[in-house]
Amino acid sequence: MAFFTKLKDRLFKSSSKLEEGLDAIVEDGASDAPAPAAPPAEPAAAEPPVAPTPVAPATPAVPPATSPAAEAAPAPIPVPAAEEAGGPGLLGRLFKSSDAAAPRRVLDDEMLEQLEELLITADMGVDTALRVTANIAEGRYGRRVSTDEIKRLLAEEIARIMEPVARPMPLYPKRPQVVLVVGVNGSGKTTTIGKLASQFRAAGKSVVIAAGDTFRAAAVEQLQVWGDRAGVPVLTAPEGSDPASLAFDAMTKAEADGADLLMIDTAGRLQNRADLMEELAKIVRVIRKKDPEAPHNTLLVLDATTGQNALSQVETFKSMADVTGLVMTKLDGTARGGVLVALADKFGLPIHAIGVGEQIDDLAPFDPEEFAAALTGLGR
Repeated sequence: MAFFTKLKDRLFKSSSKLEEGLDAIVEDGASDAPAPAAPPAEPAAAEPPVAPTPVAPATPAVPPATSPAAEAAPAPIPVPAAEEAGGPGLLGRLFKSSDAAAPRRVLDDEMLEQLEELLITADMGVDTALRVTANIAEGRYGRRVSTDEIKRLLAEEIARIMEPVARPMPLYPKRPQVVLVVGVNGSGKTTTIGKLASQFRAAGKSVVIAAGDTFRAAAVEQLQVWGDRAGVPVLTAPEGSDPASLAFDAMTKAEADGADLLMIDTAGRLQNRADLMEELAKIVRVIRKKDPEAPHNTLLVLDATTGQNALSQVETFKSMADVTGLVMTKLDGTARGGVLVALADKFGLPIHAIGVGEQIDDLAPFDPEEFAAALTGLGR
């Protein structure tokens, strides 16, 4: 729960953007919306007549408790308005708020269009935004809703989309299990490797790191710092060496040492550089000469601040390196965290972890409900 608190605090840019937008949408329409019509008065005949007390009834009155009519038609149990609207779900029960006096607006076409635009500006993507708003409207169209109700519904839709992809990185009995880490420049690959290595070592796994970015001495030094923090050895090669050759040698070394996991860093490369992407494909080919099933995991590290560009990154890296899972970093530095929802909706790739800072414990397994609540500002 500590990470959830940190996630809510550091996703403030995203959640405040959505929250302010939702407030504006509801308040904008609430002032113009007609007040709900008062329910028609029940006719007098519908009221149960009050029988006069008989002086000498001809037959004894049947007690109400044993009345056949009472047994056949028990008094209905009152249903809260939220349950009539489709039920608040788990998030609604966890973050229930009293908003009886809050502004309300009719959920109509104009409001749905404004919701779509808000979600698109949060980088959720056009297709995902349309699908989410359509699901929110189902069974609720024409009803008066408050900001808190919309936030709960939105959080439930986001969690529903992301539930199938929230999976930790699988571990296999194969030794060494080769984990190739890829991504564009500055996405956070090196820090992610350090954090994952620390977590795996804490779980009792022996880990080896290979510094595959042989073109930047600074990258190797940074990885060595993280290796020291995690207590994990880092294998290096002279600057300018062939990274594919280093990966092959690292596999041989990890196998000889009986390591459980070999994590291979790679140089950052833009997805539109064909030469660099071909170099990545070469690393994969060389690794498979040593072990036809390797790499057993290919993690694509994405920078949340890149927004919709993350979609094209996934498409390109997936085709060149057979990406098996995603890690999203820097969610604390963007007001557009909705891109993770778009990625889940479009690709369905497992999301193993998310990062919200530079500390070694600022990477945690992805939890869809916590993420949805933090993104929408629910429970804050």
